[in-house]
Amino acid sequence: MSAPRPAILMGVDTEADDQWSRAGRDTQQVRNAERLPALQALCDEYGVRPSYLVTHEMATRPESAPVLQALARTGRCEIGAHLHPWSSPPFRPEDLAAHTYPHNLPPDLLDRQLQELTETIAERLGVRPTTYRAGRNGFDGGTLPILERLGYTVDTSVDPLFNERRKGGMAFAGAPVVPYHPAYDDVRRAGASTILEVPITAATDPPLPRAIEKAYASLPAIPYRGALRRFGLQPVWLRPSYTSRARMIAFASRLHAAGAPCFNIIFHSSELLPGGSPYTPDAASVERFFADLRALLAHLTALGAVGRTYAEFARDWRPAA
Repeated sequence: MSAPRPAILMGVDTEADDQWSRAGRDTQQVRNAERLPALQALCDEYGVRPSYLVTHEMATRPESAPVLQALARTGRCEIGAHLHPWSSPPFRPEDLAAHTYPHNLPPDLLDRQLQELTETIAERLGVRPTTYRAGRNGFDGGTLPILERLGYTVDTSVDPLFNERRKGGMAFAGAPVVPYHPAYDDVRRAGASTILEVPITAATDPPLPRAIEKAYASLPAIPYRGALRRFGLQPVWLRPSYTSRARMIAFASRLHAAGAPCFNIIFHSSELLPGGSPYTPDAASVERFFADLRALLAHLTALGAVGRTYAEFARDWRPAA
């Protein structure tokens, strides 16, 4: 029996415009929703089935909810959940001011916010979400029992190169690069949770031995990774706004040669809008973003990879023997 073809996964953090700035978090504009049909059309060209991981404001605003409802009805995508503590009721003014990570919320408040977000998406968009990504990758073992109780089957918050300890965030150095069921006491290790963790596809370029890459991922970006970049060592993701087209394509080829079961592409919906993110400040940068994403999807499909939603991937996932 032949091995299954690798999956193209695309997780779009579907959120309000410019959540990097205090002004963006204060106003919670959702103009980027108008760009989602164009993204879906691009995905359709390559048989890719994106997963829109939706915040509370995107599920409830009259400018964005109908767009997501229409996309959900097509059956060509998945609707998941994305929690921002500063916009998911019941939120606190101090979390807006502090740009809080979800895992730093009091456990009972995180539970209430996740339940409210889940029920709101189900009610407003007509689909109960089963895939989750924490805002700002703020995810730890305390989130797992809540997700399990609410019926989630997938999390995709873990990024093996993510490190925001200096800001009060998570660091995932040493986490697997392939899907796994995480441990409750340390989500970087395999364990007994029923949630399938699908890590964000990330590594160093050039590649490092696993132990050295873990040490690299333990370093804060400022100043250490910045200094190493000058010597040619840098992180790579399948993310057009972070990684050049050439590096993404070379990275994808490297992963395919190593037998990767999936390619997990990530970005924010606000990156589709000029001025919607720091990475796409104008129309030219958005055009470049779409061109690079198109090139990546063309390359992945040429490698034989096929589009799946996270839920579809989890349903059929079998770890290597």
